[in-house]
Amino acid sequence: MAALLGGAWIVVSKEEVKEPSILTLTEAPIVGHLAPDFTLQTPIGERVTLSALRGQPVVLNFWASWCGPCRVEMPFFARVQMKYNGKTAVIGVNQGESADIVQAFGVRQAINYPLLVDDDNTVNLDYNVNSLPTTIFIDPDGVVQEVIVGIVNQAVLEDRIEGMMRGEE
Repeated sequence: MAALLGGAWIVVSKEEVKEPSILTLTEAPIVGHLAPDFTLQTPIGERVTLSALRGQPVVLNFWASWCGPCRVEMPFFARVQMKYNGKTAVIGVNQGESADIVQAFGVRQAINYPLLVDDDNTVNLDYNVNSLPTTIFIDPDGVVQEVIVGIVNQAVLEDRIEGMMRGEE
């Protein structure tokens, strides 16, 4: 009798489990969740909003001019910007430096993708960036697919971008 009642209770109280949709995911800087939205400016005042980039993969790189490993990987980001221009957005978010420093650094290094000024570290804090460089791969739906702390090489960048373009999340 107990088994019969127990089985009936399981059937009656069973909750339907639904797969989360993009609309029900909460924003968090962790894999499987929507990337927190933000709007920052380039050193010359152009505004960039992350959610406006939906529909294409986004490579979000957190960096600083004083960070040696950041300088090592920046040419890789510049190359993927050229290769996937218009198909993938490459964005560099600076950590806590002024627009003048970001501008001078970008010119000196011939950076061809947007470098954004986060002088008060608001976005860096929202993304829990504790080490530089940190790179976040965001799929066309705005969902974080991977977070890499440390240098990302050319092959890894291209592999992750190609995967997101094919929908291999």
